[in-house]
Parts: sequence; C-alpha cells; structure tokens
Amino acid sequence: MLEVTRVSKTFPGVRALDQVSFALQPGEVHALVGENGAGKSTLIKVLTGVYRPDSGELRYAGEAVTFGSPMDAQRAGISTIYQEVNLVPLMSVAHNLFLGREPRTAFGLLDERRMRREAAETLAGYGVTTNVARPLGTLPLGAQQMVALARAVMVDAKVVIMDEPTSSLEPREVETLFGVIRTLHERGIGIVYVSHRLDELYRICDAVTILRDGKVVHTGKLAELERIRLVSLMLGRDMTEVRRKGLTAFSANRGSGETTGDDAAAPVLKATGLTDRHKLHEISFEVRPGEVVGLGGLLGAGRSETIKAIGGAYPLDSGDVEVDGADLGKPTPVKAVKAGIAVQPEDRKAEGIVAGLSVRENIALAVLPRMSRLGLVSDKRIDEIVEKYMTRLRIKASSPDQLVGDLSGGNQQKVLLARLLATGPKVLLLDEPTRGIDVGAKAEVQSLIDELAAEGLGVVLVSSDAEELIEGADRVVVLRDGVVVGILTGDAVTTEELLAQIAGGTR
Repeated sequence: MLEVTRVSKTFPGVRALDQVSFALQPGEVHALVGENGAGKSTLIKVLTGVYRPDSGELRYAGEAVTFGSPMDAQRAGISTIYQEVNLVPLMSVAHNLFLGREPRTAFGLLDERRMRREAAETLAGYGVTTNVARPLGTLPLGAQQMVALARAVMVDAKVVIMDEPTSSLEPREVETLFGVIRTLHERGIGIVYVSHRLDELYRICDAVTILRDGKVVHTGKLAELERIRLVSLMLGRDMTEVRRKGLTAFSANRGSGETTGDDAAAPVLKATGLTDRHKLHEISFEVRPGEVVGLGGLLGAGRSETIKAIGGAYPLDSGDVEVDGADLGKPTPVKAVKAGIAVQPEDRKAEGIVAGLSVRENIALAVLPRMSRLGLVSDKRIDEIVEKYMTRLRIKASSPDQLVGDLSGGNQQKVLLARLLATGPKVLLLDEPTRGIDVGAKAEVQSLIDELAAEGLGVVLVSSDAEELIEGADRVVVLRDGVVVGILTGDAVTTEELLAQIAGGTR
C-alpha cells in the first residue's frame, strides 16, 4: 500500500533518516516506534509530503510518487492524525470536520444545516455528543482528538497515520478509537500507528518497525518480538542504565513505603480550600521539601486545574496558597513566580515552548530580567546558564541556536524543564511531564525528577499513567470530579489502591 525504499533525509548537523526502508500492507496496523529523535516524525513527514527525501524512493499503491505537499498526500488518500490537534480552535466543530470540503447548496452556497446535521451524526459514532456549532477549542482535548480522528477517516483515506492518538484520550475514548481501527482494518485500510504505550501496540498492531538514530534496527511481526527485546532495540542499551541515578537513590525509600521528604520539615507548598464553582471543590494538600506528591485521577478530575490554580493561571473563587510559610492568597502568575513556583503545562507546544525560537532563547526566557542590568542583557551569563542545563538535562541539539520546533518531543520537554530550573524554583508543578515522549526520554525525565527532589525541591506530579505515578510519587492525592477523595501514603501507595480510590471514592 505504502512503501519507502532506502530513504535518507539530512538537516543541518543532523542525519534524521539514514537509508530507511518501510512497507505498509493493505489492512495492516503497523507500529512505528523509537526514541524521540529516532526519525519517526521525519519519516511521517516524508510519507505525507511535508518533506521531500534527499535520496530514496516513495511508492504508493505500487507506483512511484512524489508528494509536493500534505494536500497532495491527502488527495491521494493518506490522512494523518497528529499528537497535537492540528485543527482550528476558534472555528466550530462542524466547520473543522468539513474544513476544505464543505457541503454546498444547489446555488453554490455553504449548506450550514446539512453540515451540522452530518457532523453531529458522524461524531456520535465516535462517542462525542456536543453542540457542533460551538468552537472546537472549548471542547476537552480528548474530544478534540476524536474530532481530528473522525475528520481523517471521512476523507476516503486508504492509509491513516496515527501519531500518539491516545495521549489525550480517556479509557472510554481509547476503546472507541480501537473500535475504529478494527473497522478500518476490516475495510483494508493500512494504518501506521505511532505510540510509546507498549500495551496498546501489542493489543492492536500486526507488525512493527523500530528506528534508532535515523536507521531501521528491526522490522517484522510484533507478536514474534518480546517486549524486553523491543525496548532493548529502541534504546540500544540496557534499560537499567537509563535510570540508575534516580533508582539508586530512591529505591530503598519508595520500596519500603517511606517518603523522601522530611516528615518533620515545614511544608514548602500548602494549598488550602482551592475552589471554583466549575471544576474544583475545597482542594487541600501539602508538599514538603524533597517530596514528590502525585495528583491522581481520571481525565477531567481537576488535576490540571489544580496545577494551574496554584500557579495563578486558573482563577479561583476561594482558597489560599503558601510557599515556605508565606501566604500568596489567591495566587497570580506574578506572585507564583516570585514565590518560587514553576509550572510545566500539559500541552508543551501550546503553553510551553516557543517553537520559532532557539534552544538558547527558550531556556533564557524566564531569567532575562535577572540577566539584565540597566536594560542590557548579559550574553555571557545567559550562555553559562544554557550550557549548564543543556549538559545536565542531556538535551540533544546540533547547537544552542537550533530551533526548538526542530527538536524531538522529548528534547522539547527537556528544554521546557531547563527553563523552569533556571529560575531557581522551590516548587515544581509538573503536568504530564512524560506525555508523548519515548521510553528512554521518559526514564531520563523520571530520573531527573527524583534528582531534583533529592536536592530539596517540592514536586507535584500529574500523570495519567498509574504505574508512573505510583513509582514516582511519595504520596498520591486522589481527585474525582474536582474533589479530594483520598490520600495514599506509605504501603497504600499502590496501583490497586489508586484505582480503587478513583472508582469508589466519595465526596
């Protein structure tokens, strides 16, 4: 159905693809996996006409082709669903669904009524029941992703490329997605499936191609490849090497159910009665120096709103925040930053990095006021800070001047963390810090969180991965419908107890 043969692509200082060959059969669900920076995104962009390869051949339905643009690829029958929803948030749900192929009346006018009716009928099949006239951006991220999925399937695609399609979905939505994939499979549509969730891959994928450093290191049937072997091929090294620092320091404490924070120490962060009439209801918890406190719960439980409220980016009706005993009252972003609170948002592209700026500029953004004197910025001091955090976080870039938008997702996440650390925070609020990054980068970020806690920072960790939350947190505050339904401590910090609290907690 779709094939690339010995394709190479080079960017300044980076060999993104090196003699890569890949083949997708009709009706096949083919996993494409590898660490961030392995070449997955570049290969997808070659398949969809964003990039033209430097060498090699692209064949579609048995014929050699050259796609000059993504529109050319889409017209040929190749649709792509990206991890970050690439639709128009200010336009209506219906207009997004039919964007570029809106139904017309006999007089050539836009048939708004028909478009809304068909949009509602289509989305109902994907479990999305909403007013299709409302702006897309007002929907939860998971619902937006389902709209993007519906749009991709509606264009009479013969190949559908899915890039981390479940990263923003609730379990119910994931099941809907898998049902759609099974339907596409039965219709003979080929699917390229990119995900770092191994359970998903082994559940729905027929074949796998593994990339590392721009090269194919394995391709074949997924059922014949053991998980440990898959991870080993992705990383090119023993998994235990990746997290040796963090696990060495913390395995004893966390294995015994003890916390790494000093129980006798005064809280570095205290949130009391955080309330707004829509999402949060009397949220209260504390974080001590050196402690990682997890926020657990399903999508929509109020985890992200809690993080943003403490950082001053989500308005509260009532509630107080204290940092090192100093009362911020109702926090604002300025108050929070001055007090030593640093927030890493869930959507790094929309709310975190500035893709059009360099690595150096992104890291320096938050510390420019400190680096200036009489309105002049010290380039030397900025260079020192950038070099320090690029080295410490092992940020892979051709140079500090490389655009952040050209980096892999894992390295973008590290750049964002570097910016936060450069401010010298007392408290780190991390919302899905490993979302959409590969196994190796994920382990490095987890290890870094452990190291920062060991240095005395208070950390609040939000993760949709229950095992990651249990492994990484000393205590877990469980939220449901904007209410704290339980706090797990000691030996109760287990996946089973977390799921039980989420399912059975009461107000």
